[in-house]
Amino acid sequence: MLNMGSNRLASLTDGVFQGLGTLTHLSLEKNDIAYISPLAFQPLVSLQTLAMHYNPLKHAADIAPILRLPNLYELVLAFTEFTVFDSDQLRLNRSNLRYLSLSADLLTRFSLRRDIFPRLQRLLLSTDDRFEWDVPDAAFLRTLTALELIVSGVGKETFTKMLASTESLEELSMALMDHQDLFGVACEVPGLASLHATGNALVSVNETLLLRCSRLVTLDLSRNDIEDMSPSALRSMKRLKNLNLSRNNLRKVPPSVRGLETLETLDLSSNFIGELGCADFQNLTRLATLNLDQNRISTIDGCAFRDLADLRVLNVGANKVHRLEGFSNVNLMKLESLDLHKNNLMRIQTNNFRHLSSLKSLDLESDTSYAVHYGAFNGLDNLQTLVVTPIVYDKMIFRDVNLTGLVDLRLHLTSLYKSRRSNSKNKQQLSEFRSLKRLVIANFEGQQHVPPALLHGLNTLEYFTAARFFTHPIHPHTFNGTSDLKSLQITLSNLEEMNPELFQPIPKLETLDLSQNGLKSLDFLAHVRLPALGCLLLRGNKLTAINVTVFRALPALTYLDLMGNPFVCDCSNAAFVQWAKDNEQTQVAYAYEYDCSFPPAKEGTKLLDMDIESCRMDAGLFCFISTSCLVVLTLFTSFIYHFLRWQLAYAYYLFLAFLYDSRKRKRMAPLRYDAFISYNVHDEAWVYREMLPVLEGEHGFRLCLHHRDFQPGKPIIENITDAIYSSRKTICVISRHYLQSEWCSREIQLASFRLFDEQKDVLVLLFLEDIPSHQLSPYYRMRKVLKRRSYLSWAQAGGHAGLFWQNVHRALESGDADDTDLLTGPEC
Repeated sequence: MLNMGSNRLASLTDGVFQGLGTLTHLSLEKNDIAYISPLAFQPLVSLQTLAMHYNPLKHAADIAPILRLPNLYELVLAFTEFTVFDSDQLRLNRSNLRYLSLSADLLTRFSLRRDIFPRLQRLLLSTDDRFEWDVPDAAFLRTLTALELIVSGVGKETFTKMLASTESLEELSMALMDHQDLFGVACEVPGLASLHATGNALVSVNETLLLRCSRLVTLDLSRNDIEDMSPSALRSMKRLKNLNLSRNNLRKVPPSVRGLETLETLDLSSNFIGELGCADFQNLTRLATLNLDQNRISTIDGCAFRDLADLRVLNVGANKVHRLEGFSNVNLMKLESLDLHKNNLMRIQTNNFRHLSSLKSLDLESDTSYAVHYGAFNGLDNLQTLVVTPIVYDKMIFRDVNLTGLVDLRLHLTSLYKSRRSNSKNKQQLSEFRSLKRLVIANFEGQQHVPPALLHGLNTLEYFTAARFFTHPIHPHTFNGTSDLKSLQITLSNLEEMNPELFQPIPKLETLDLSQNGLKSLDFLAHVRLPALGCLLLRGNKLTAINVTVFRALPALTYLDLMGNPFVCDCSNAAFVQWAKDNEQTQVAYAYEYDCSFPPAKEGTKLLDMDIESCRMDAGLFCFISTSCLVVLTLFTSFIYHFLRWQLAYAYYLFLAFLYDSRKRKRMAPLRYDAFISYNVHDEAWVYREMLPVLEGEHGFRLCLHHRDFQPGKPIIENITDAIYSSRKTICVISRHYLQSEWCSREIQLASFRLFDEQKDVLVLLFLEDIPSHQLSPYYRMRKVLKRRSYLSWAQAGGHAGLFWQNVHRALESGDADDTDLLTGPEC
């Protein structure tokens, strides 16, 4: 369905409907279309109905491509500028059209000389007295069963000619007919069953006007000025079932309707009938529907309906009825619907409806409230729909009444005073309505307190509407037990905020209307779970900025209405503007009519016309910056890994050494050893065979060795730290195995840090073998030590072992920053 009515379209060009192959209903009414391309409608292969009225089309030939559409059944061309509708101009073999509306003030001739409408069933023509009918063969309209004529001043000859071409006519509508003798002509059509003569300015109906209409089943004389009908005006109509006399000037029920034993439907609405007499509906024993809406009836005497034993629908709404005693004494055993809305009811008394046991729908809505007595609804055991406007509502209204089958309850609480029992336990107990599906509560004065258990027990409730009912925040447990709720409407209330917990018990909700509540934010929607919600109405609130992320909680949302909110036209709504334009799932209704309220400079402009380009970050620039940063980061990481990975690893361990050193200096551990020996397990034999006998046995030094002096169960790194800081010096026995050991590396790191941090000669390097300088390069800190100090070399000592150990002895006893060249080996 596509409605493009009331725009300014001037022409329909090729391709305008391209891609709409599944479209079935199209409206282009009230535009300025004067030209239609021959190929414009070609893509609409599924189109069934097309409305083109109120467009300045001038030539019937222009619509030929439309009539060729294979599935087009209904075409409305009313109020165009056609002067002639001629089948010879259409260049058309045949059309599948069923209904054609052709109304134009300038239309002077309808000519059908070819059988191009073999399936046409309904035709509407509207013109004036210059009109010419040219259908020489009745076979061209052989399927026509309904003809609607709005022809001002048409002559009897033309009218007779028209009816002669429509032999299968069953229904005729004629308006603006000036000649009353045309009724007789119309009723001579053999198969005519329905005659609609509306808008013909009839003032009276005499006994001869409808004399020839004995075969009619339906007679519609509505929208005339009838003031009087002859008592015998309808006496010939022995088959009449439906009579419509609405919108006339009748002041009483016409006596002519009495005795119409076949009558089933009688419409007397919108007249000036003031009272109902006992004989008004005499012998209407088959009457099923009686409409007396919008009259001036003030009193209903029960005897008026005494013969209406078959009555099922009675509408006495919008009158001046103030008492209902008449229904207490009338036996309308088959009445199913009674409408008494907008009357002047003062009270509903006990047993007013006791004889209406078949009643299913009772409408007692009123602009002013009335008293409802105990037992007022006695006998209504089959009631399904009830609309009531009590002065005050409490359980006494329905006490001891069997309304368990009630499906639809509408309470219009236009109370005139506050009930003294407003806080009683009987107030607003609805749990007895176990079958209730629809509940409407309207309180025009505002409810002061709504109990959280108001709806508890209504397990079958599907539709709930409340207007001016909640003046305080709604209790989160209000909808507990109403898990089948599909439609929720809370309007005209004081609800600036909504609790997301309120919606937790109603996951099946499909429609939510929160219009005119003063809502300032939609953040509560981000915390709800409503997977079936398709329609959301938020009209007339105080929403200024819309965060589109809240709609992520509504995956089924297809319709959103935010009309009448004071939107801010700045970057806070940029995302919503873009979403409203681009979202293909959700229709934002009337989006292009949303006005800007702030800032003042943009007041009166449209929200969707706002320029949002300035609110966007240039995507190209963002991608360039992101890509550039990624490339630089990649190159920097590769450089670091290739050239500085060992230095970084060493820096990591040096940092750990710093942490340990800081902790040890705080403890101020005492010196227990002369030296801590750092060596690799592969060099353990040399340490025990060569070093210990000399340094401990001969020179008397106290040495710390990890296998002998480390504390069992203590973390290895703590043992190493304690050993280094408990010794005056650290001797590193360096070999290739030493350089490859992780623990040896940590030991020399800790000793090196102590060396540079304390500026003391605490480190002695003893090389067991010659190691090229490039093999030391990964250990940056060790190489830096070798550049500043001399070292001892066992490999270069040769046969001078005594001199070597004497130098070791001197190194252990040397003071701070001793740079004397007493150690064996070259400087690096």
